[in-house]
Amino acid sequence: MNKQDYMNTWVQEPPLDYSFRSIHIIQDLVNEEPRTGLRPLKRSKSGKSLTQSLWLNNNVLNDLRDFNQVASKLLKHPENLAWIDLSFNDLTSIDPVLTTFFNLSVLYLHGNSIQRLGEVNKLAVLPRLRSLTLHGNPMEEEKGYRWSSSWAAQRR
Repeated sequence: MNKQDYMNTWVQEPPLDYSFRSIHIIQDLVNEEPRTGLRPLKRSKSGKSLTQSLWLNNNVLNDLRDFNQVASKLLKHPENLAWIDLSFNDLTSIDPVLTTFFNLSVLYLHGNSIQRLGEVNKLAVLPRLRSLTLHGNPMEEEKGYRWSSSWAAQRR
């Protein structure tokens, strides 16, 4: 099986789901059990998840310090992350660590505390980003938010 076929298989795997866990800091994920879904998680021989989706929504995260290190402990191939759900946390900015995941195609950031519309510009380096949610952030009140959001979506 070539790498592309293998990556496509991972997309179909259930997400590594840490939603609704009251997680305050990313490092807590290492000691937390993910939620179980209808389908069991597939893991490598080393115990790392073989998914491309990481759900951290509905927690109390206010920064993503050590995100790369934690992702490496949890995922067999963190560089292949395609979907990250960080919705409904306490993030005040878009952490540059998110721009290191070049296979990211879905990023949910709605329901956070992101203040400045200019934060979105950081994500321009993500060539595969197709779905970005930002509603429910204070930046929504900034003049030009609707135009900027639709313009960003159209250019992808």
